Amino acid sequence: MERRATHILSSYYAPRGHNRMYALGQQLAQMYLSPNDKLIGIIGEAGSGKSALIRGMFPGLELTNDDNGVYIRPLPLLEQDSGFAFFSPHTYHVDIRFENGFTQMSVLADAIAEALQKGKRVVVEHFDLVYPLLGANANILIGVGEQVLVARPNLFGPAPEEIRNTVYKSLHYRLMAHTAEDLCEMCMDAFDRDRCGHDDVKHGFALYFPDTMPSFNIAELEAKVKEIIDQDLPVTYVDEKHISIGDMIHKCTGPRIHVHRTGQIENLHLLNHLIYDPFKHRYVLAGCVGEHSEELLKRLDIHQQRPGWD
Repeated sequence: MERRATHILSSYYAPRGHNRMYALGQQLAQMYLSPNDKLIGIIGEAGSGKSALIRGMFPGLELTNDDNGVYIRPLPLLEQDSGFAFFSPHTYHVDIRFENGFTQMSVLADAIAEALQKGKRVVVEHFDLVYPLLGANANILIGVGEQVLVARPNLFGPAPEEIRNTVYKSLHYRLMAHTAEDLCEMCMDAFDRDRCGHDDVKHGFALYFPDTMPSFNIAELEAKVKEIIDQDLPVTYVDEKHISIGDMIHKCTGPRIHVHRTGQIENLHLLNHLIYDPFKHRYVLAGCVGEHSEELLKRLDIHQQRPGWD
């Protein structure tokens, strides 16, 4: 209880694969969620992974804006007085941005307030949009961009717009990094591609290879990836396990978390050598994107050049 009472803000890398996002959601629920938390505010752009995080935090919760395009009608939150109150859910979900296309914002705010008065829990996506009409902040605010921010606001903040401004600005780096990461995989031979794992760094990515070094030349790999970037090929969702880049199909665990075209990847650079992780016995390829990508790679390189354990 003391940990929750003194908690203000925590930050986590936002993973790009669904399974890792589910696991992070489960972890956040165990660490920060209390039975007394009734209003959960989720903030983040479309394609940031909010739905996967919610599913990890609230297993079994029926989302009203399903990723497969199935939308629940009528919206359960607006049907609280339908005559079946005894069987009404304990936890409601609502996507404010989507629902505002059909229902006035004031009606949605009143429905959220009514559910809270009845002791229900409400998980609100795009909470920043309805916050001005509620007159109260969420018990927990969660923002999803390049990082996942977890805040427990008090009378002095943080306000939802503070979380929004941070995560909206950073999401582009995550989308660029994920697409660049998949391009690197596509340009490897099948053996290295099938055995590589994924990790996260600021404004970039890390691909790791257990036990033995990969066979590719890093400079040649980077040149191949940049050639595809320069072609400005479309990046398209195929299904929950695949994307297409141009006419190439690629296996991907986070198919919605990408830029729309390869030409949107800015300033990709790969570290010119592999890093050996002595703790996990693996070789790591690091890459960064964005304005300061080369500087970030230099910092990563300096940081890991320390005595390790054999």
